[in-house]
Amino acid sequence: MAEAGPDLDGAVTPRASEPNAIPLLNRAAAELVGTAALVAIVVGSGIQATELSHDVGVQLLANSLATVFGLGVLILLLGPVSGAHFNPVVTLAQWWTGRKDPAGLGAREVAAYLPAQIAGAIGGAVLADAMFGQALVKWSTHDRSAGHLLLGEVVATAGLVLLIFGLARTDQLRLAPAAVASYIGAAYWFTSSTSFANPAVTIGRAFTDTFAGIAPGSLAGFIGMQLLGGALGLALVALIFDGRRRAVAK
Repeated sequence: MAEAGPDLDGAVTPRASEPNAIPLLNRAAAELVGTAALVAIVVGSGIQATELSHDVGVQLLANSLATVFGLGVLILLLGPVSGAHFNPVVTLAQWWTGRKDPAGLGAREVAAYLPAQIAGAIGGAVLADAMFGQALVKWSTHDRSAGHLLLGEVVATAGLVLLIFGLARTDQLRLAPAAVASYIGAAYWFTSSTSFANPAVTIGRAFTDTFAGIAPGSLAGFIGMQLLGGALGLALVALIFDGRRRAVAK
């Protein structure tokens, strides 16, 4: 998650390569391809896991491990181009925190990133289904509307935003590939929702009626809680790290 602004756009990325100097078309393409690959990994590994084992625990373990390794590689590869947000919450958080910074993520970037992420997520789900001989588009019937699952999404997304922006505030973004992937892997297991923590990925997973799917009727609740979690994560960043920034400024 090497980002184009001061803090991580969804995952503030190291500033070493100055992503803002890269044409917006290239950055949007990186977001589309990265999000597509991420969803293909999540959905594809879920299908593979259910074909190899009937044990739900083993299925979740396989799914989470594939996601950890795949996400880490994608952040490492595409972070220097777009910041490797792959997540509208991260992009919106990056825009919000850098809105007064001329070098921060602007409305033009947000308008390019968000559609690219959503289109990529849908394409990734369709690709995964195609690779495993599933119906290319079949709405998921996996209801995830229970209140405890929605709470899990708030926690998962708040933690993700706190991690990414906390790394940025402490000048440790170089650790983002390992840290973010590790957090998502852990959140698969410690949150009741298995940590979607990403509106684009959530939308994409509605297009596949497989292990990783989510019923369209559950989308609004999940996305609403993810946005709430993102806001909570930014509040925690301010509470924990703003004093440090003021001290450094002095």
